[in-house]
Amino acid sequence: MCCVATMLDPLGKVLRRIGGPPAVLGAWRPFPCSSCCLATFLDMNNWLLFYGLLYLVLYAQVSHSKPCERTSCFSGRCVNSTCLCDQGWVGDQCQHCQGRFRLTEPSGYLTDGPINYKYKTKCTWLIEGYPNSVLRLRFNHFATECSWDHMYVYDGDSIYAPLIAVFSGLIVPEVRGNETVPEVVTTSGYALLHFFSDAAYNLTGFNIFYSINSCPNNCSGHGKCTTSSSIPSQVYCECDKYWKGEACDIPYCKANCGSPDHGYCDLTGEKLCVCNDSWQGPDCSLNVPSMESYWILPNVKPFSPSVSRASHKAVLHGKFMWVIGGYAFNYSTFQMVLNYNLESNIWNVVPVSKGPLQRYGHSVALYQDDIYMYGGKIETNTGNVTDELWIFNIPSQTWSTRIPAVLVHGQQYAVEGHSAHIVELDSRDIVMIVIFGYSVIYGYTSSVQEYYIRSNSWLVPETKGAIVQGGYGHTSVYDETTKSIYVHGGYKALPGNKYGLVDDLYRYGVNTRTWTILKESGFARYLHSAVLISGAMLIFGGNTHNDTALSNGAKCFSTDFLAYDIACDEWKILPKPNLHQDVNRFGHSAIVSNGSMYIFGGFSSILLNDILVYKPPNCEAFRDEELCKTAGPGLRCLWNKNHCVSWESGHANNILRAKCPRKSAAADDRCYRYADCASCTANTNGCQWCDDKKCISANSNCSVSVKNYTKCHVRNEQICNKLTSCKSCSLNLNCQWDQRQQECQALPAHLCGEGWNHVGDACLRINSTRENYDNARLYCYGLNGILASLTTSKEVEFVLDEIQKYTLQKISPWVGLRKINISYWGWDDMSPFTNTTLQWLPGEPNDSGFCAYLERAEVAGLKANPCTNVVDGLVCEKPVVSPNQNARPCKKPCSLRTTCSNCTSSGMECMWCSSTKRCVDSNAYIISFPYGQCLEWQTTTCSPQNCSGLRTCGQCLEHPGCGWCSDPSNTGKGHCVEGSSRGPVKLTGMHSAEMVLENSLCPKEKNYEWSFIQCPACQCNGHSTCANGNVCEQCKNLTTGKQCETCMPGYYGDPTNGGQCTACTCSGHANICHMQTGKCFCTTKGIKGDQCQLAICISALE
Repeated sequence: MCCVATMLDPLGKVLRRIGGPPAVLGAWRPFPCSSCCLATFLDMNNWLLFYGLLYLVLYAQVSHSKPCERTSCFSGRCVNSTCLCDQGWVGDQCQHCQGRFRLTEPSGYLTDGPINYKYKTKCTWLIEGYPNSVLRLRFNHFATECSWDHMYVYDGDSIYAPLIAVFSGLIVPEVRGNETVPEVVTTSGYALLHFFSDAAYNLTGFNIFYSINSCPNNCSGHGKCTTSSSIPSQVYCECDKYWKGEACDIPYCKANCGSPDHGYCDLTGEKLCVCNDSWQGPDCSLNVPSMESYWILPNVKPFSPSVSRASHKAVLHGKFMWVIGGYAFNYSTFQMVLNYNLESNIWNVVPVSKGPLQRYGHSVALYQDDIYMYGGKIETNTGNVTDELWIFNIPSQTWSTRIPAVLVHGQQYAVEGHSAHIVELDSRDIVMIVIFGYSVIYGYTSSVQEYYIRSNSWLVPETKGAIVQGGYGHTSVYDETTKSIYVHGGYKALPGNKYGLVDDLYRYGVNTRTWTILKESGFARYLHSAVLISGAMLIFGGNTHNDTALSNGAKCFSTDFLAYDIACDEWKILPKPNLHQDVNRFGHSAIVSNGSMYIFGGFSSILLNDILVYKPPNCEAFRDEELCKTAGPGLRCLWNKNHCVSWESGHANNILRAKCPRKSAAADDRCYRYADCASCTANTNGCQWCDDKKCISANSNCSVSVKNYTKCHVRNEQICNKLTSCKSCSLNLNCQWDQRQQECQALPAHLCGEGWNHVGDACLRINSTRENYDNARLYCYGLNGILASLTTSKEVEFVLDEIQKYTLQKISPWVGLRKINISYWGWDDMSPFTNTTLQWLPGEPNDSGFCAYLERAEVAGLKANPCTNVVDGLVCEKPVVSPNQNARPCKKPCSLRTTCSNCTSSGMECMWCSSTKRCVDSNAYIISFPYGQCLEWQTTTCSPQNCSGLRTCGQCLEHPGCGWCSDPSNTGKGHCVEGSSRGPVKLTGMHSAEMVLENSLCPKEKNYEWSFIQCPACQCNGHSTCANGNVCEQCKNLTTGKQCETCMPGYYGDPTNGGQCTACTCSGHANICHMQTGKCFCTTKGIKGDQCQLAICISALE
């Protein structure tokens, strides 16, 4: 689905998450999901419109309904015109889940409710079958905020059971009739589903069908469900002819394989087409060689859970694809090294006795018989990002580690989400080049790291050309012909202290160490794959969801297939795989063998273990010179001696021989995005740096033009702007970290820096660029400033004088003044607009304008304009930086903070994940938990880190890993402990994460009662027994309240769960005190103090 959106910074997102929710309309869905079938037939836009209209009808009913009637309570009953909700439901019409549910029927549905789910939702469903029964979950509808709101599925009765799926985002078929996500299957006889949403965008939620011991997917309509003769309680699918698979969902021998001319159908083995020598393809319909491409899903052996993984890396050595590391839900059976035989389609586990800990987000590169693995996140060890360098020798199948020397003029970075290539330089040095990555200490790094294999040494070189922005989860390929590395996409820091996905494409010349900006793809993504085949960089899949308010639940994972033509600097969209099932994914790997692309694994709510094979067209199939030269897209061929050959078989001058469409210089608005001379001129878009202040089209007029990056003067502002953490900023002597803005700024040679004017207490800069308001703000952010708040007469006079100097081009620049609400205008620096130093022109502000600009008329003044309109010019402002100002020392990086209180003490800079007990940078939350590893996070308040810290049953059951053990008193008193539906659990050992049942922690034989789904009816906190099962008869021990949960007036303390109340000590000057702290509310004049123990001089009062 196309997503029209604006990237938002995670800090702003966190503010929205803990503040008031934005108004987001969503879709209505009946229960059970009767619209799911309809959604199959509607395209995406109609589907969203359909749901939107239905929701509007229900929303009006929910918001403006009269006192409830029997039919208007979704999950409850109407009593005295009020909905009394069933267990686990909340809302004025019981329309939102918020609690725990137990489902015991052989089949049924579970849902979050009929409309958008609630902010800060926590719902848990326990489905109970019988021991070792097979339970199937089918996701009929699923739409949540990608990467933030997750549904976790466990094969067992607690969150300590094996995790088997994590759903997030929008799940709809890519192709009508295809299955987006296979059925999720549990085999323990239980399934536990836990849903968590944060305080930001809420979407339509989900409708999930479950069944116990049913046939998979009802045999997909291509077979019948049959009872097993050997095990009567089990069923299986008997497939129709030409269908196979457990669910009869895989077609085989289409068109009978073109028999007898093209091939035949082999029914003795795996029911595949066996093609004659001159035919190929899954149905033997393509010639050998072919001018067409095709995809296949080979029959892989074995399909083992230990093979499934994501964010691993793979290399080709001989006929084997070697797979190293990766993320897994459960590491108990995880194998660090695998190999896959491309000829026999067989997986082999490589037994290694000693070696590195499991990790993901690392890089691997092959040199001769050695695989070099660098960096990555060690998930099993508090999530540390490492700078370890390991080498796996393939012949001996052994690991060894290298501890290299770091050269003095280089800072070695421990990174994750980077990429690496081993190349031979013109100097004959063998070097592993590490591109970008994320460091938990230094943030998103834009550096290149070089490891010299022969000398065992590191170097972080200075690079030339464009000033690029590095990030996490990009892909890169090395092209031997151009001696360059091509880097695409990633999750990065953006101008204005924002973060998000990008579609950038860079070229790095390995010998010259020069960066060039190439044509962007138009499709932002990260954790995708890239390979190089016959002159084309092929991009597949990836996470394509940007963190935005308008995303409407965009898909977290995709099957997008793109091709970049290296010779012509052009992107093309290739057809998506036309297989029997959707193959959306991110975090997968890709290699090339014999001209074919092999994709393995990845994540699409479940961890994948499949292999996808893409067979591109063969250049030899093009018999005509013209067809050969124009072959593609996704393929570049050469005509050589009356034959069409692949791009790789040519020579270094191939690019000169390529037939490319003529390129024209970019328009000015395309060049404006480059804020520095080097990036403006070291790119392929046809731009020039004009008058040492802006980037414009090479075709535009300019008095002083620079078109070659070697003529540029590199400014510190552009270097510092790319440094995304205090630590990395402090390494550059020309930069300084601004703690308030959370950004790296240049230390100027004079007070304001080049191109700026010192006016009073501010630095001002005027530009004649034509931009809309948002782009004007981004331009100023790129210069470490904001749109000018002209609050002093000196600033106003300076700007009016300066714009009079623009004689060739009249400018009417944007200023930093916006309409905040219907009657209030405010400056960008948060000061109010007083209409004194600057006034509105007659008739202004008009009703359609929400942003202000300066109009140079006979009397200069302000006019209002729609923010999306383009005006001529803008005025930037930034504060004066004192040259003698000492930079404050950097705060401790988030990753080094080990408790929730330390983590959240710095406002919004860090986020605490309570389930993993890790502190992460707010701008890196998405990449810190790309597979939903964090069940819940905090930014301001900290909840107890263990179940034992929760004092009431209600608090206890809000946490999915806890259960409540009531003592025999039947007063609501008890204790909270880690547990499952069957009882409490405990760790098996000091160094193990495995939990086992331990009923002695809540002994039933001693009349203790275990509660996992809902609390016991009697909840009097140990201070009363109950009448009628749930009404506290008489609160004792100086307590009061419906559940004896507070102290009586004159007493203070926390009486929950048997706590005590203490009399207020107020020295006779107060009758009551604060119920929790005991601080007295003194009533005697002249007396103060927590215990009314201090006297105030009366004369002073009078």
